[in-house]
Amino acid sequence: MTEQGDIAVMMHDMGLAARAAAQDLAFATAAQKSGALQAAADALWENRDQIIVANAQDMAAAKAKGLSGAMLDRLALDAPRIAAMADGLRAIAAQADPVGQVIAEWDQPNGLHIRRVRTPLGVVGVIYESRPNVTADAGALCLKAGNAVILRGGSESAASSAAIHQALLVGLRVAGLPETAIQRVPTQDRAAVSAMLGMTGLIDVIVPRGGKGLVGLVQSEARVPVFAHLEGICHVYVDGDADPDMARAIVLNAKTRRTGICGAAECLLIDQRFFDAHGAPMVQDLLDAGVEVRAEGALAQMHGTVPAGADDFGHEFLDMIIAARLVDGVEGAIAHIRRYGSQHTESIITENDATAERFFTRLDSAILMRNASTQFADGGEFGMGGEIGIATGKIHARGPVGAEQLTSFKYLVTAQGAVRG
Repeated sequence: MTEQGDIAVMMHDMGLAARAAAQDLAFATAAQKSGALQAAADALWENRDQIIVANAQDMAAAKAKGLSGAMLDRLALDAPRIAAMADGLRAIAAQADPVGQVIAEWDQPNGLHIRRVRTPLGVVGVIYESRPNVTADAGALCLKAGNAVILRGGSESAASSAAIHQALLVGLRVAGLPETAIQRVPTQDRAAVSAMLGMTGLIDVIVPRGGKGLVGLVQSEARVPVFAHLEGICHVYVDGDADPDMARAIVLNAKTRRTGICGAAECLLIDQRFFDAHGAPMVQDLLDAGVEVRAEGALAQMHGTVPAGADDFGHEFLDMIIAARLVDGVEGAIAHIRRYGSQHTESIITENDATAERFFTRLDSAILMRNASTQFADGGEFGMGGEIGIATGKIHARGPVGAEQLTSFKYLVTAQGAVRG
């Protein structure tokens, strides 16, 4: 048998094992799932030294490949980041179990009592690139929602992900749950990805986490339903009625806190009225912080900026680069975002309630914010403990995908001898 044939057989076997595990997980108690996550969190922290050693191998290989600073930041693990991963698992463990929750309940005149209740999706496939923490987040959230999961991480994070996966297996063993509930694809061969995308009947949904190339490939080739966003082209709009000091703090944080995450601001829009009254101090702040500001119009006349190119608007830099331009009020901002945005996250900075409401009403991005940094576009910050990704589509899940979003529902109907005439 060819190597690709071997991989196809391996993936099929993993799918069968995941399907069997999902059937068990659908009936697992809330205490079992929470116990597994608590034990996994403990194992993560107890084995942090081994995880850091594994991550050092990944970092050395990534530097040798010439990965950008932002990509290296996404890959890097240290004790505080491992502690944050463990805390995320504990937060997910502490949440109410979504499985079995009654979403709606009503009686019909025909004698039927109807309940719509949450139920697991089944088997989730997660395909991701350089962020090893996705291993923990995805495994934990799928388990909490009663789903089995097949994890296929990128080559950049292979050693780190393997070490994190071992901690998740410890949790499953402690709780008496099947270890096949959280499986990790052991090969970096792309044939495994192709196999996952075609595993109809075994995988219920695919969640890609990565750059435009990966997500675009998954969306174009998958025969399995996909939760995805292509890019995080996030905008910050400074309105004419913005508080200048607040605007400066938010813009700087939105761009520079972590440039390599999908919630990082990629475009700054400034109302002409604000510019006329206050100038553009937030642009100078960005320049002072080492950000390359690719500007248009009057902003391009500021010392230190560079002229924006045709492709800079609507571009996800994931780096210390931002596009900037002046717009004519909130309508100008809305028009720009509709043209160049990816329906991920947009923030308006304003003290005007009516303007903020118009921004919220006229735009349809998955996340809209007022007077807040786009860096808050994160399931953990939304109280979900973590996220498996941020979906920008409109089918099933949208925005941060937490445990609740990894469920479907079914109808439970009871009656007292009801017959239909």
